[in-house]
Amino acid sequence: MTAIDADVSPFAALDGAVLPEEAGATSDARLVPLHYGDPFREQRELEAGRALVDASDLGVVSLDGEDRLQLLHALTSQDLRHIAPGASAETLVLDPQGRVEFAARVVDDGRTSWLIVDPGLAAPLAAFLDRMRFMLRVEVADRSVDVAVIASAAELDGLPVFAPEGIPVVWRDPWAAVAAGGWQYAEGTHPGSERTWFESIVSRDRLDEVVAMIRSARIGVAGSLAAEALRIAAWRPRQAFDADERTIPHELDWLRTAVHLDKGCYRGQETVAKVHNLGRPPRRIVMLHLDGSDAVLPAHGSVITAEKDGEAREVGLVTSSAIHHDLGPIALAVIKRAVPADVPLSVLVGDTVVAAAQQAIVPPGAGATADVPRLPRLGRG
Repeated sequence: MTAIDADVSPFAALDGAVLPEEAGATSDARLVPLHYGDPFREQRELEAGRALVDASDLGVVSLDGEDRLQLLHALTSQDLRHIAPGASAETLVLDPQGRVEFAARVVDDGRTSWLIVDPGLAAPLAAFLDRMRFMLRVEVADRSVDVAVIASAAELDGLPVFAPEGIPVVWRDPWAAVAAGGWQYAEGTHPGSERTWFESIVSRDRLDEVVAMIRSARIGVAGSLAAEALRIAAWRPRQAFDADERTIPHELDWLRTAVHLDKGCYRGQETVAKVHNLGRPPRRIVMLHLDGSDAVLPAHGSVITAEKDGEAREVGLVTSSAIHHDLGPIALAVIKRAVPADVPLSVLVGDTVVAAAQQAIVPPGAGATADVPRLPRLGRG
């Protein structure tokens, strides 16, 4: 283990801080507080823009050099050729079959592109980008040891945000609207349209200053559970929890912000285009409203069943879950595409069966958007 692996965030010293038993989604993530004693109040304060979240378990990769945007544009799903200094984007690195390998939040300061990724992914992403740069003028580095991320639902004054080129390195989540070149499978009013979310990069050696701001009551603090509850309520996918080794972007409605359907070739692009225009994603993400009468919350990977011919059959897995201050117990889940949207579901939590009402995010009929004319059958006029 490296020095960062064993570190606990300075936020752990704040009153009431409760840490997870192990570090997040991966064994090499930094420990950050789950909550500070009152998760519901923390959700409300965070949602109102009066609190921040320690997100220093996230990884950060930097790309310096004149060809950094050319490299990112060629390798990933988003059109990044002309991203303006200070602008934010989201992009995916796909394998040749179109499956998600890395999901990155991108912000460029005019000299450096900064990529924020989920815990444990910075080192492998940096290694991949470094291998693929060939003769391009790009220097790639895993910066997770010297910079960290602070998250909030509003831009906060007074944070010591990293700004080496005079432009604060702050990623603004584009989830509130369909990005240029993107596509939304979700129908009707989207809860993500109300989402505001900012991830600010700060020097790790200045995290103590942020903790001091909290102790002096200049800003409130919320735990990672509060951030997750707001994310799930907004139907916002996250690689660490909602994706697996088989995930293609369509299944999580990730075409909304992370894929530009009209850009040129990149690895996995053929699958993206084929499924979107002619096929159907094999699985689909749904929101689950859970029965809270048993006071149990399903963990990541909990099995979901649906009844067919009098028999409970496995149809998917819970990917993320939380107790929301307004909606109650909720979850995101990935289920088989063919499961009808009106079928009641059940979630297995140990020996308990929790009833779940599904709310379609990606509907069963998602995909096949191309208007392909039907050819007349031979012998017919």
